[in-house]
Amino acid sequence: MVKLTTYAAKGGCACKIGPHILAGVLQQVRVPTNEHVLVDMKGADDAGVYRLTDDAALVQTLDFFTPIVDDPRTFGRIAAANSVSDIYAMGGRPLTAMNIVGFPVPLVEQGVLTEVLNGAADILESAGIAVVGGHSIENETPIFGLSVTGVIHPDKVWKNSGAKVGDALILTKPIGTGIMSTALKGGVFETGTQEAANSMFTLNKAAAETAQHFTVHACTDVTGFSLMGHGREMAEGSDVSIVINTAQLPLFTDTVEAASMGLVPAATYGNRKAVSGICFAENVDEVWSDICFDPQTSGGLLLAVPPEEADDLVKAMHEAGVVAATRIGEVVTKGDCAVYVK
Repeated sequence: MVKLTTYAAKGGCACKIGPHILAGVLQQVRVPTNEHVLVDMKGADDAGVYRLTDDAALVQTLDFFTPIVDDPRTFGRIAAANSVSDIYAMGGRPLTAMNIVGFPVPLVEQGVLTEVLNGAADILESAGIAVVGGHSIENETPIFGLSVTGVIHPDKVWKNSGAKVGDALILTKPIGTGIMSTALKGGVFETGTQEAANSMFTLNKAAAETAQHFTVHACTDVTGFSLMGHGREMAEGSDVSIVINTAQLPLFTDTVEAASMGLVPAATYGNRKAVSGICFAENVDEVWSDICFDPQTSGGLLLAVPPEEADDLVKAMHEAGVVAATRIGEVVTKGDCAVYVK
């Protein structure tokens, strides 16, 4: 049986180029644009938005990564759910997808790539997304993902900026996928690792569609740069600070124990080094730093909503099947730290 994770040193969104390195590159890149572009790469948003008419805009994204699990079909499902998530994080409706493949020929000949693509098809079909093409290359390390195109009303775009002081913060999936994926490689904590796999191939569709009936001031999905990295982007983009309560964070079974044992992906340390402006209260155990900086793959949506709507939104999400949706903190006046963890 092929074990896909043996072909990659890092898996999932943990294989991203570090945010501090990437930021240095992007600062030197000229970004062509025009008057129809509503959202581009300057604001660290999850997808680009291009106005077509007064009532319609395209929302576009792409994402790919190396295997985070050994089973090919599960890898395809996770990669597909992760790629589509950026459309949901903008408040859009995904329509079409194109496969992005880099695979070793021996794995292609063994039918592994076929299983990966069929896994992706499982997820895309459930979301009503059509596969319209793709591109492939031969590559020593397996990579797979999707370019996704959707539609959105130009006046209803969710950005990762716009959070207001007093807003409640809602997170729709547990964190700890990087930790549990590391545990998977070690063959421990079977319950938690299965929970993490199930979470990673669960679409953010129900969460996004439910939230569209409420007031969303800001939204992003939590991926490789961790809850702290994406939380800081929201705080800085909104010119506020945010407070996270560790007691309210949704986790997978055994996440705390796994982190305490040192089952922490290398990207966690990169995130901690790269993501500045994070303050932990003195009474917060050190293990929470590993959890909060853990690189997520196909994580949940982080939404800033008016406090008077927060409980109703969480209740509505639970009724829609988003059982992990939790109020994890609040938005406060900008202070010395972008994110306070207590």
